[in-house]
This record gives sequence, C-alpha cells and structure tokens, in this order.
Amino acid sequence: MYLSALSYFLLFPAFWGRVHASGFLTWRMKGQSNGLKNSPASHPPQLSVTTSKEDDPERTELNPSRALSAGDDNSSELQKVAALDNADQPDRSTIQGRGALSRIVRLVVVLRDWANKSLREEEERPDSFLERFHGPELQTVTEGDGNAQGDQEKDGSKRKKKKWELFVVDPAGDWYYHWLLVIAVPVLYNWCLLVARACFSDLQRYYWIHWLVLDYVSDCIYIADIVIRLRTGFLEQGLLVRDPKKLRDNYITTLQFKLDILSILPTDLAYLAVGLHQPELRFNRLLHFSRMFEFFDRTETRTSYPNIFRISNLVLYILIIIHWNACIYYAISKAIGFGTDTWVYPNITNPEYGYLTREYVYCLYWSTVTLTTIGETPPPERDEEYLFVIVDFLIGVLIFATIVGNVGSMISNMNATRAEFQAKIDAIKHYMQFRKVSRHMEAKVIKWFDYLWTNKKAVDEREVLKNLPDKLRAEIAINVHLETLKKVRIFQDCEAGLLVELVLKLRPQVFSPGDYICRKGDIGKEMYIIKEGKLAVVADDGVTQYALLTSGSCFGEISILNIKGSKMGNRRTANIRSLGYSDLFCLSKDDLMEAVTEYPDAKRVLEERGREILIKEGLLDESVAAESAEGKDTEQKLERLESHLDTLHTRFARLLTEYNAAQLKLKQRITVLESRVKQYNQEEFFSDSSDSSLEEEEAKSKGQE
Repeated sequence: MYLSALSYFLLFPAFWGRVHASGFLTWRMKGQSNGLKNSPASHPPQLSVTTSKEDDPERTELNPSRALSAGDDNSSELQKVAALDNADQPDRSTIQGRGALSRIVRLVVVLRDWANKSLREEEERPDSFLERFHGPELQTVTEGDGNAQGDQEKDGSKRKKKKWELFVVDPAGDWYYHWLLVIAVPVLYNWCLLVARACFSDLQRYYWIHWLVLDYVSDCIYIADIVIRLRTGFLEQGLLVRDPKKLRDNYITTLQFKLDILSILPTDLAYLAVGLHQPELRFNRLLHFSRMFEFFDRTETRTSYPNIFRISNLVLYILIIIHWNACIYYAISKAIGFGTDTWVYPNITNPEYGYLTREYVYCLYWSTVTLTTIGETPPPERDEEYLFVIVDFLIGVLIFATIVGNVGSMISNMNATRAEFQAKIDAIKHYMQFRKVSRHMEAKVIKWFDYLWTNKKAVDEREVLKNLPDKLRAEIAINVHLETLKKVRIFQDCEAGLLVELVLKLRPQVFSPGDYICRKGDIGKEMYIIKEGKLAVVADDGVTQYALLTSGSCFGEISILNIKGSKMGNRRTANIRSLGYSDLFCLSKDDLMEAVTEYPDAKRVLEERGREILIKEGLLDESVAAESAEGKDTEQKLERLESHLDTLHTRFARLLTEYNAAQLKLKQRITVLESRVKQYNQEEFFSDSSDSSLEEEEAKSKGQE
C-alpha cells in the first residue's frame, strides 16, 4: 500500500514541479551557505530550475529515455530527479536522506519501464501458433474505401461527407449493442413513468421541470436512434451492405419505421392549449418498445449467465405489469371518488393517505396482492369494480402460471448437467452393488467421478459442440487447449489442415492415481498427449521410475506407426503409470493414419522420432530397417516407373487420337475430291456427246444440199 502511494506521488508531475521549485532549491541554498565545494560549471551561483533539453544538455544526456519518449511526462520528471542526484555531489550527511529517495525513484522507474515493456509486448506480439491456424485476417475493400483513398487531396468538407457516407453500423458489433443499451433506458423510462405521471397528478406537478428535461432528452435519443437505424447495415449474400439507398429502403419498408415515426410525433405541442400537466399526450412514445426487447434478446445471447438473466427479465416484466395495474387502480379510484366505498383508495383528505408516497405504495400493495392471488382485499361494490377485479384475477392466473413454468424450466436447465451426471453415478453405483464389486474399487470409482465434477471435466465436449461446423469446433478446441497443444512437438511445425484434423480426432481421458496407461508388451492402438498431470515411466515392478512425463509430452506413437525394424513390432515398449489424476488426449491408430495419409512430412517426422527412441533403447534391428529402406527405394522406383508408363500411355493415347482425327479428315477430303473428279468427267462426257451430235447434224445438212 505504501509503495503504491509513493509511486503515485512520484509519478505526479505537478508534485515534482513543486519539489524542484522549493525543496531542492532550498537544499542548494543550504549547500552553498555551508561551504560546499562545487565547480562553477556544474553549480552556477544563480538559483534557477530548467526543465528543457536546450537549457540543460547534461541532464538531457543523463536521460536517454527522454529522447525516446518525449511525451512521457511522468518518466521524464523521475529521470530528472535521478539526473540531479548524479550531477550533484554534496557531502554524505546532507544527501543521506535524499540518496535513499533517489534509489526508490530509480526502482520505480525501472519497474514502470519493465511493466510498460511487458504490456506492450503482450499487446503487439500475436501468438504464432494461432496465427498459423487462423491465417491472415480478411480485409474487405469497398468501392467507397477506394474512393476515399483516392480523394485524399480534396478539401475537408468533402472528406467529412465521404466519411459520413461510409458510416455504417454493424448490427453484430459491440457498438450497436451498446447503443441498444442507451436507447433501452428512455424506452423503459417512458413505459414506467409516463403512466405513473398520468395517474398520480402530484407526481407530475411536484417534479414537472425534471420531467420536461427527461422527456426531451429521451426524444433526442429517439431521433438519434432513427438516424442510426437508417445507417444500420444488413447481410446480403453473407456480406454487410453499405449502400445508403439500400439501407434506407430496407428500414423504411418495415412496420417498425412507421411506429418509430409515430413515437416522435410532437403531440406534446398540445401543452400550449391544455397545460404542462397532461403527460398522457406523450403516450405515443410507448411505441418505441421494440428496441428494448431487442436489447434483452441480444443480452440473453451474449451473457454468460443466461438463466439468471431470464429470471431477472421475467421479474422486470412482472414488476411493470404490477406497476401499471397499480396506476390503473388509482385512476379508477379517482374517477369513482376517493373513499366512496371500501374498495377504492381511501379519501386523500385523511393525512394518513394524503401524501404521494403512501398513495403509490398502497396501490402497489393492492396490485401485488390481487395479481398474485396470495392475499385478501376489500370486495368490489360497483359493476365497473367487479369487471376490473375479474380482469386482474385472470391476469394474475396467467402471471402465476408464467412464473411457475419459467422458473421451473430455468431451475431444471440450471441443474440439467448435475442431474445427468448424478444419474450416471447412480447407475454405476447400482451396477457395482448388483455385481458385488469390492469396497476399494467402488471408492476408487466414486473418487474418479468426484474429481471429474470438481474440476469441471464431466461435460462431454463432443456432445456439446456437435452442432458446430468442423472449422469452429477445431478453433474452439485449439483455443481451449492452446497451452497444451503448443508444447506438443508434432503440432509445432505441422500444417494448419493437419492440425484441424488431429484436434477434431482427440478424445479426452482421465486416469486415476496408480493407473497404468499402457504396459510393456501390450498391443498399441492409441497414442496419448498429456494435457494435465504427471506420468512416470516405470520398471516392471511398477515402483522404479526411469523418467517423468509432464504436460505437453506425447507417447505411444511408436507402437502405432509400424516402424520397420522394430523388435517390439506394434507392442508397447515401456510401462507408463499415472502418479496422480491425469488428463490426457487419446488419438487412435486409425485416426492418426487417416490424418497423416495426406501429410507425408508429418508422418516422416513421427517415424524419425520413433526410430531415434528405438535406437536409444536398442529395440531397432538396423539390418531389417536397412532392408526396409531398400525395399522402400525399390517400391519408390517401381512407383516412378509406373508413373512414367502412365505418362507414356497417356501421350500415346493422345497421339492415337490425333492420328485417327487426321485420318478421318484425310478420308473426307479424298471423298470430296473424288466426287469433284466424277462430276468433272461427267461434264466432259456430256460436252463431247453434244459436240458430236452437232457435227452429225451439220454433215447431214451438207449432204442434202
């Protein structure tokens, strides 16, 4: 506490200004009067305090951080004090107290710089593990943004206009939610106090100035809300619409726009004719109720305690109904006449019932008793009183049913997880009693369940997240188990796609103290990643410990990788036992092989790590491993040969197709050429025959002559 108080005063610039101006200068005067020997260069006889760099170059050199952070007044003042301590060298008796103060100042400066540096590094240094998974953020560039960047050289008025055109409220953002909170306050104010002011005339008359201010402030907020609604975006094909015309048309065509316009109509201008004490003229302000309901819906979605919020919301609705009913009861009593019978409000001429607080409390009590049907009230005497009480009883029955139903469902929802967990425990207890399981084993099972519930590990994560897409499920799993996954070697350099597949296949398991996770010689079907707890690699006796495994370690991958040359084959190579309660992730062999099939680099890393462990333990037959490597080389050569043959086959098929196409075209051209030759021959034949017939006719004609 004392250190924080001292830090506050040390960091306060005005305080140090006064110290420089009074205490330190007084000390200098005393030092000079006591005959302190100081060089005139370092201590001139003038009593002056300089705070600028230009007037005190030595102090500037002693304060390198001043040049780095010119705007940091606090650190500069502290460093000036340290500079004074270094520059001035009075005698030991004079500076004894001041030396202790300077050391405290230096300590505070060092701590402050360290804290600022740590905070700055935490804010500026993103997590590389999450960055690799998330990838770069999507930056949406709109047409308006490009225009705004291209018009930087325009005047200020056009820039402001462009900024206003680009101002669009995202309905899914925090700013919009906070605005809903702001608009919900005047809506709730009108719903509660307008009716009360209209019924309780004293409430209106005594505080009319306050009501005028609050009324017109709420009107201004209503108008601002309409403007913001005109600039509220909506999603079209998954993207936020920013076109002002579309936004305007989307809002104007709704029923809520008409209600909002009706809610801001200046009906209170009638005050000029009927006076200020007629708040019922502002009842149209109640039509803006949708914003309050929207705020409640979004809060229920956002809050981490939805059941508590639902109960609070239900209580608020009931209180508003009781409040309205109390106001209506007072208004009916006023219309009938105070004290005319036992049912209405007593005569206000009686001092006991004639002041505002008693009027409202009495009516609120009557309304509560009537609607909750848990008490007795004076019976009605007039027909209108009977009708009002009947309506109140019906509303009270609905309220009672609503309370019982909602509260019951909320309580059952709040205890649903515990009830389901307890049902599992009861079923296992019943089974163990039926099968006559030993007391020791029964106690061990019960302790295991108790550990799950105490440490909040009883929820089945897969069941809870089953409705989410794989991408979101993987992202949640990575964020929840980030510290563990970052320590796992196989996850540090793997691709984002493989990380998603592996995370989705992990199954959490919890082991009790002394449990064997695996035994030497067992068939390996899973590999394990330690999330929390400590495991020991033990000898066959189960006591001697060879190694200790902590959070982030993984084991069991050797027996499921089928490494060639392993003397153990697919069997476990060590005994691993849980020292306490251990929380592990389990990855089955089939899931791992399915995941690494498309990622050979990750599979190669796992196999290399497995070979290193096997060589270290002397469980790798190098000759078999070499033969397997040669076999792999032969297989690779065969695979390459097959790929080359496939390529040649493809090329030959392509050439054959081209040859057939060319041959078909050649046949078509030959057919066309033959048809043309035949046609040409026929034409020549007909021309020769016609010539011969003409010659014969000419010969005949000559013979006759």
